[in-house]
Parts: sequence; structure tokens; C-alpha cells
Amino acid sequence: MKSFLGLMAIATSFFAGALAAIKGPVEVKGNAFFVGDERFYIRGVDYQPGGQAKLTDPLADYDICSRDIPYFKQLGVNTVRIYTVDNSKDHSKCMKLLADNGIYLILDVNTPKLSLNREYPADTYNDVYLQHVFATMDVLGQYENTLGFFAANEVLNDEKVHAAPYVKAIIRDMKAYVKKHLKRTIPVGYSAADVASNRMQMAHYLNCGEDDVRADFYGVNDYSWCGASSFTISGYNEKVQNFTDYSIPLFFSEYGCNTVGDAREFSEVKAIYSTQMTGVFSGGLVYEYSQEENDFGLVEIKGDKVEKLPDFDNLKAQFSAVKNPSGDGGYKKDGKASECPPKSKDWDFKNFDKVPAMPSSAKALLEDGAGKPKGIKHTNMFFGKDGKPLNPVKEDDATSGTNGTESKSKPSAGTGSRSEMALGGFYMSAAAIVVSMMAGGAFML
Repeated sequence: MKSFLGLMAIATSFFAGALAAIKGPVEVKGNAFFVGDERFYIRGVDYQPGGQAKLTDPLADYDICSRDIPYFKQLGVNTVRIYTVDNSKDHSKCMKLLADNGIYLILDVNTPKLSLNREYPADTYNDVYLQHVFATMDVLGQYENTLGFFAANEVLNDEKVHAAPYVKAIIRDMKAYVKKHLKRTIPVGYSAADVASNRMQMAHYLNCGEDDVRADFYGVNDYSWCGASSFTISGYNEKVQNFTDYSIPLFFSEYGCNTVGDAREFSEVKAIYSTQMTGVFSGGLVYEYSQEENDFGLVEIKGDKVEKLPDFDNLKAQFSAVKNPSGDGGYKKDGKASECPPKSKDWDFKNFDKVPAMPSSAKALLEDGAGKPKGIKHTNMFFGKDGKPLNPVKEDDATSGTNGTESKSKPSAGTGSRSEMALGGFYMSAAAIVVSMMAGGAFML
């Protein structure tokens, strides 16, 4: 069976290479993505077969990626988001197969054991963590079809906002690393939970200040369109209005509510790729490709076999029926950076006007490079059995510079990845789970 899948993938790759290979790297222009002079809209799926329970890097196993890419092509997908990879593995075959089939990658740079703990951001922001982030960028940044990196995911997934400066800092660090060590500019962004009390503050916070601390794009994990909803009932109209003046690309980093009916209609696709939205939004990623415990799958995977679920055919039909707007979709090419949000009862944290400084032990990583990738088995989380840091860091001692306006000070970072254990968001969103089981996500020693 595996050999058959491999032959099918080769045939698919050959056919796609002639007709639908990528046309070049994706670039940020104003509040939109472009490939050359053509507006690029994300039509994608979130992809991590096995979930966290059976965490697997699908780009390091050719049998896995070659099994699934033909189904991406059937859907009409041009982008996949992957929540974690093993940076010590080789990804060249799968990345080539994606590229040959016209598919780009948006990558979260974190793992369950190497991400920012939203309860203790200062303690998990250390040289071990930064080495992993930078090494991951080295490994996946060499491919033309790497669209961008998510520095963090849902680090803020409730009313607590004290980890926000660490998200801004990791964006700064990653952008500095891209500039110094990668061969082309790959954008760096954030994937946000849709938390009513701070959704706009976080968006503007990550888009304020000097260019070197601002996010290059912003993703929103949004499940507000359920069933046969509408542009107004879902609140999409309010989202467009709220972000009308937002100056960087904005898209749904997760969407696809599953609380209505036995199968999702994906009727929101028509709105997302209409001129009602394309002046502000650049598409989105459906959560998620494979069926896991949370019941969001488009397909069921059983060994080498892939079984399409009703959601698959529904999404395929929507993508097929809905075309992108002609021209540039009404994008804004000369928007301004946001104003940094003022302090309020919903937006307040220590050292309010400062961004965390890079740990002194990590400075050489930025100057000299990350070095050899170490994979996903080690951790940056050093907690005791009580769940508290063994060597706590005082946040007062971990900050320097201002809230984006003096960003030329030493870089720093904070991040989250998607997580069913909510390590600042590794793998599964709070919106998808509804309730995170472990807010801190500490790994005990």
C-alpha cells in the first residue's frame, strides 16, 4: 500500500509540476499577500495528523505527506498550517511535493515541550527555547513555499494578558533572525484566540511601534460562523469594520464551527472570498484535516487509508464554487501602524511600556546562528512537582526598551504553540476545545 501511495504521489507531483506548481514566494504588500503582482488568498487547512496524542511531524515522513497531498489537491487547498515539526528531521521531499502541487506552508515554530508557558512566560523564555525557535527557522526557512512563521498561538486565551509582551518580543527576535540569517524575508506573525475582552488590544499591540517589533501578519482563530449563518449574524461584518484600518495581512488561522448539524456546511467560504471581506481579510485555514478526538476532521485516517467525511465534500464544493475576486481585491497598500493600546482594566501588565529583553545566554544565537537542531524531545520548561518554576525569573529583571518604540534594544521572545494542554496554545485552540484542560501546561521534573 505504501509503495502504491508513493507512486500515486509521484504521478500527482509530475502532473501538478506542469500545471500548478507554486509561482514564487509569498510576500507581504500592505495588508495583503502577493505572489509577484498577483494577490494571494489563503485557501487552506490546519494539518497535524494524529493530534497531540500521537504527535507526528507529517513533513518528515514521505509516506504521510504523499498520502495526504492528493487530497489537498482535491480540496483545492493552496496552504497548510502545521503546528509542530521535528527540526532535526529532513523535510525536503515533502516540501518539494507540496511546492510541486502549488501548496505553501505556514508553520508554528513551537512544540509541546518547547513553547511559552502562558502562566510563567519569563521562566520559559530562555536560551533553550530560543535555540529551538531559531533552528526551526533555519530548517524550514530554506524552502520557497514556506509562506510564514507563527511566533505564537493563543498565548492569550482568556482575560489574562501578562504574557503579551513576550509575544511581541519573540516576533522581534524572529524578525531579527530572519534578517540576519535567512536568504529571503519570510514574514512572522501571531495566531490569536478570539477573546472578547482583549481581541482588539492584542491585535493593535502587535501592530504598533517600529517595524522591527511589529508582526508581519495576524491570524485569528474564529468559530463564530455556525451552520447556515450570515455575514451579519456571524458578526463577520463587525470584524471587517473593526479591522478596516489594520495595515498588515489578516486571515482566519482557524475556522469551521462544528456545533450545528452532523456536518459543516462551510457557507462562510462565500463571504470570506467576497469583496465584502477581501479588502481586510486574506482568506483562512479550515480546522482541521484529520479527524481527531475533538471531531473537526475532514477525513478519517486509518493506517494508510484515508476516508473522506461529509465535511470534506462540503468544503470541496464551496471552494470549487467560490472564486477569488478579480484584481487586487481592494487591499490597502499604504496603511499605517496601529496606535499602541492604552492601559485599561482589560489591558494592563507589569512593565507596561517595556518589552522583555533577550536572555544574555541567548545573545550568541542571534549573532552566530542557532547551530544544530535538537529535535522535539528536550524542553525549556523546568518546573517542580508543585507546577511552579524551579528558578523563577523576576519580570522586572527581564525587560528593557519600550512598548515597541525603542525596539533596537536587545531582542527577546515569547511564544505559544497549539496545545491541548494549553502551553500558550500548542496544537489545539481553546476555541476548538472550548475549555483548556491545563492552563499552565507545565512539564514536571
